[in-house]
Amino acid sequence: MNSDSTGVLISEVGPRDGLQSVTTIMSTAAKCAWIDALARAGLREIEVGSFVPATLLPQMADAAQVVAHALTLPGLRVAALVPNRRGAESALAAGVHKITVPFSVSEPHSLANVRKTHAQMFDELASIVALRDARYPDIEIEAGLSTAFGCTLQGVVPEDDVLRIAVAARQCGVDEVGLSDTAGYGNPAQVKRLFRRLQQELGAAAGGAHFHNTRGQGLANVVAALNAGVTTFDASQGGIGGCPYAPGATGNIVTEDLVFLLEAMGVPTGIDIEQLIAARERLAAGLPGEPLYGYLNAAGLPKGFSYATGQPAQ
Repeated sequence: MNSDSTGVLISEVGPRDGLQSVTTIMSTAAKCAWIDALARAGLREIEVGSFVPATLLPQMADAAQVVAHALTLPGLRVAALVPNRRGAESALAAGVHKITVPFSVSEPHSLANVRKTHAQMFDELASIVALRDARYPDIEIEAGLSTAFGCTLQGVVPEDDVLRIAVAARQCGVDEVGLSDTAGYGNPAQVKRLFRRLQQELGAAAGGAHFHNTRGQGLANVVAALNAGVTTFDASQGGIGGCPYAPGATGNIVTEDLVFLLEAMGVPTGIDIEQLIAARERLAAGLPGEPLYGYLNAAGLPKGFSYATGQPAQ
């Protein structure tokens, strides 16, 4: 989804990417209270769940219930992740506004993550698009290219492979193609170069960035992507989440730190940082004992901080 007049769009993925990566199962009521708090803070898009079998991810067993609640929040764009046609059927029937289909550029990662080859994934993607076109024409489909910057199983992922799969996914009929640094291998020079190549190939269908902070490069990669013209960024409150095939991963970039970074640079997000920190308390209450990450929560805003300028208020 493209940004609007508020500058950039921050898509909160904690209720999906975050919760599916921790062992604690947050109650449905706690999830809904957290999502409410995130929406009050000004988040306009939240990925609220993943439609997968409960036997595989019990944390996502209540995805349809959470979607139903999120749809009651005014102005909130409700997104979900679906790994296959069956998941897409459930997500679309639940009424989501957007579905993201993960597609690993690294085939070893694809086999480990969704048990499908690239050829099988293209078939799945085409089937999902056909279902959308036939019954839910207003729902957006994003192909999220996982391991676009490197893979713990394969190692180096050639940029030409990323572009080849991006073009083929677009030809399947998806609305946009985003890039994910699933294992935290990316660096700013690589990020800027690859997003510019993606934009040259896909134009307006070039999507957003999903960065993990595994090696501490997450926010540096955000700045590089921003300089390349990217306007949509995924983030997870408290930095929860990550890839099970990336040992030592600390999770996604932290929503609170990302909002502060952008606002300090003069890039408006439409998000109230104080309300965002309050939402973090809901997260902590729903996941007692789970580690949360980030710097802003501990340090607070600088004295005299002014939104979208980073300078003391006059």
